[in-house]
Amino acid sequence: MRILELLQTIRPIWQKRAAQRLSHVRDVQESFRRELQQFFDQLQNAVVSGDAAPLKDFADQWVDALTQTALEDSETQVGEIYIRLFDLIYELGRDLLEPEDVVILFESLVPIQIRVIAYVQKQEMERRMQTLIERAELAQRELERLDESKSRFISVAAHELKTPLTIIDGYTAILRDMLPKDAAAGAVEPLLNGISGGTARLQRIIDDMLDVSLIDNNLLQITFQPLWIDQVLDILQREIAPLIRERRQHFEMTNRQVLHKMTYGDPERLYQAFMHLLNNAVKFTPDGGHITVGGRELPGFIEVTIQDTGIGIDPEDQERIFQKFGRLGDVLLHHSSSRSDFKGGGPGLGLPIARGIIEAHGGTVWVESEGYDEEKCPGSTFHVLLPLRDSAPDSKIDKLFKAVEDFPDGS
Repeated sequence: MRILELLQTIRPIWQKRAAQRLSHVRDVQESFRRELQQFFDQLQNAVVSGDAAPLKDFADQWVDALTQTALEDSETQVGEIYIRLFDLIYELGRDLLEPEDVVILFESLVPIQIRVIAYVQKQEMERRMQTLIERAELAQRELERLDESKSRFISVAAHELKTPLTIIDGYTAILRDMLPKDAAAGAVEPLLNGISGGTARLQRIIDDMLDVSLIDNNLLQITFQPLWIDQVLDILQREIAPLIRERRQHFEMTNRQVLHKMTYGDPERLYQAFMHLLNNAVKFTPDGGHITVGGRELPGFIEVTIQDTGIGIDPEDQERIFQKFGRLGDVLLHHSSSRSDFKGGGPGLGLPIARGIIEAHGGTVWVESEGYDEEKCPGSTFHVLLPLRDSAPDSKIDKLFKAVEDFPDGS
């Protein structure tokens, strides 16, 4: 075959130049020469058979030999080398062959080149994708391990802190009882009140840490019983009234008739969830701002909205705030951990706890906001969607409340 004669004419010079172009190191060039001899042998086999399979099989060896670093590179490796090897054949053909022989060379090699290059790039891309998937899975497992370690640390730390905190609180009470009345009413009383206030704040943080640990381990206990959402919110309104007055904010509850809907849930846990949401609204709404709690009934659900005229939340942060310790901004700038101070800091556990409680009820919570702006204060709206239940999920609890409802009055 004429094409084989032409390839043999090009081969010696091609092997030498190809090795030089692929590497400037002499020892590496020798290794490449052996590889290039095999490449040219398979190229000739492909020309004779008219099938690119021999070159494809040889290419698989090169793709399998790619290093992890090469696979992570966005540029193709083997495919690029194959293109350069074919280009060198055409370059030498133009230099060494007659024009009519160059045409034969191109007509014979271009179809094979197209098929083998497409195959090589496909195989290389699949290997690269597999490598990225494996790295992503490894990173995911590492994140899960770290999250598990963090959850375990939270649980252990919370339990370990409870004992010394109880001791401090107990000794503070003993000191208060032991001091004479005039001493207690003097300079000592503010000090004791400061200790009690500090331990109370620390106790709230520890309780939040324990709740987060329960939520992470799916151990949060929900005691379903009949309740009315507006009654839970009324208790909350009275609870946060001093904070509202302190910040000169305006609180309003709308659509009370919608919220006055009996369902089954855990009043204490829902109180806790809504308290975290309302505290968040108070904390990130400037003095004189408005907080509005409303609701509407949807098929099978009741939606509670908590809308504020606060500084808002950027869209990219609207999911992060529901993650543990997901505080926004520079932590070092939050000097106050007060429940009421504007933009006061905190451990970043309130919203994750609220989400955990609401999801344990079979509901969901999310936030909508145009973005963060301390000047224009676009505000935020938190949406809480809770199922409307006419019975408790626990059949024993349901029978208990049904029996109470059926019990004759005055019996």
